[in-house]
Amino acid sequence: MSEFEHKFQNSVYTRVALLNRIMIYIVKRKGKQIRPILVFLSAGISGEISEKTFRGASLVELLHTATLIHDDVVDDSFERRGFFSLNALWKNKIAVLVGDYLLARGLLLSVDNQDFDLLGISSTAVKQMSEGELLQLEKSRTLNLQEPEYLDIIRMKTASLIASCCAMGAKSVTDDPVVVENMRMFGEYVGMAFQIKDDLFDYGDEGTGKPSGVDIKEKKLTLPLIYALSKVDRAEHKKVIKTIKGYDSDKNKFNYLVDFVKTNGGISYAEKRMVEYQDKAFDILMKFGSSAYRESMHDLVVYTTKREK
Repeated sequence: MSEFEHKFQNSVYTRVALLNRIMIYIVKRKGKQIRPILVFLSAGISGEISEKTFRGASLVELLHTATLIHDDVVDDSFERRGFFSLNALWKNKIAVLVGDYLLARGLLLSVDNQDFDLLGISSTAVKQMSEGELLQLEKSRTLNLQEPEYLDIIRMKTASLIASCCAMGAKSVTDDPVVVENMRMFGEYVGMAFQIKDDLFDYGDEGTGKPSGVDIKEKKLTLPLIYALSKVDRAEHKKVIKTIKGYDSDKNKFNYLVDFVKTNGGISYAEKRMVEYQDKAFDILMKFGSSAYRESMHDLVVYTTKREK
């Protein structure tokens, strides 16, 4: 990862002074870098890490960072990972342009090195992420979302990128389609578990790392609430939906919704589904030979479901 960070910094360097200052700011406030780590571990499990692996990890980080910057603009968010977001410091126009620049850098990194296979994997992920976000926005307007639709949304908006990380890691070291597909499916299951865990934070206590009630405020129906709604009669269902529609960060309304979800088994059901996806991921992981990479990957998957933020 130390070597990767050096290569990544070189990949975003520019002679435009303003842009370079922003790139330095982005690099300094890096997050956990789970996605590039997934690329390296997948490569190590599938073969021998190569320069192509480093390019795949950089591509993933460039695309992921670009989507986060654009998300902050769309959500009008002024904070990211405990730091000011780009749009808070440099306004929306510059933030959007920086996101575009990072997307272009990722494309060029692949094109210049003829990594068209990696580019194809990542482009599919970006397409699915956009479709997932738009589908969620469409469904949030009517507040009519069932579990199969919810799972489809998180598969596209979250799991697709994590799946692409694992597929790119494998593809950077082997052309065996079975190995690449196994790693892709492994990543998809990990991504599903990761997003369900993230959605559970909305019903957690203070200090979980994600402000409670964010999804409710944005009128997003996630698995805990979807399951709870499926267990009540029409009258109570209507009452809950009405509360969500009129939700305005009122603490009493939030407490009512949290109690409703917990009382009707929404939390425990979501946790159960999360573990199911984690176990599916482990089943695929065990198909690969024992190694330090596989052990680390196992620990990383456990972290995604045990994390507190």
